[in-house]
Amino acid sequence: MSDNNERLQLYLMHRHALVDYAAPIVGCRSKAEDVVQDAWLRFSQGADNLMPLTQPVGYLYRIVRNLAFDLNRRVTLENRHTSRDELLDEHASNAPSPEQEALHLDELRKLQHALSRLPERTRQAFVLHRLQGLTFQQIGAQLGISVSLAHQLVRDALTYCAEQLSDD
Repeated sequence: MSDNNERLQLYLMHRHALVDYAAPIVGCRSKAEDVVQDAWLRFSQGADNLMPLTQPVGYLYRIVRNLAFDLNRRVTLENRHTSRDELLDEHASNAPSPEQEALHLDELRKLQHALSRLPERTRQAFVLHRLQGLTFQQIGAQLGISVSLAHQLVRDALTYCAEQLSDD
């Protein structure tokens, strides 16, 4: 069966059955259609071969089967590489980048400079509240001031520091 026309007729007669054969292997009818189309290309290119086929239908089914398994292997390999990339994403460092670290250090220096310019009692109230976690009642008792004054000192310090950090 060396004639291209005979091969085409054979292919067209069995095309639907070939798609049915490939679909369970690849798991999708549209992929099976692609496999059968590729099989036709290989089958038709074999027409130039000098050896006549004794079982052309069996040969066509073998081509479809091999291409379907090749497709499954390729998809499995691609999925394996994708999952490796996802694993790398999961293990990304939570540490700040060098740029972020430099930015944060710069802001910390500005904050330290702003705190150094505050009056002593205002700075103490701010440090006790924001860094040591004391309540306004505890700050008032420690500094010998009222609760409302402790609150006002911390608020003044926060406002001043915010202004200094946003002046850029």
